[in-house]
Amino acid sequence: MLEQEQLVGGWTKYHPLTAEDQKVFDEALRGFVGVKYSPYEVSSQVVYGINYRYKCKASMPPRDIIWEAIIEIYSPVDGQPHVVSITRI
Repeated sequence: MLEQEQLVGGWTKYHPLTAEDQKVFDEALRGFVGVKYSPYEVSSQVVYGINYRYKCKASMPPRDIIWEAIIEIYSPVDGQPHVVSITRI
């Protein structure tokens, strides 16, 4: 696994998800219905907690139309990660 060098307040380069990145994504989108998001890269920023920007493929079953989106998630030091914004790109 490639270790990401990270400064407090600075964003990492986008990279493939680790198991922990996927866990945060899954927790934040638990119960989300409608559009199906499949993350393939992530960038993170250490603040009081961690901000994440997930690049995702998005689709709305049963249609075959696929687009890309960035989902921003905040994972606080104490508490559940939650979606901050979803931007279609």
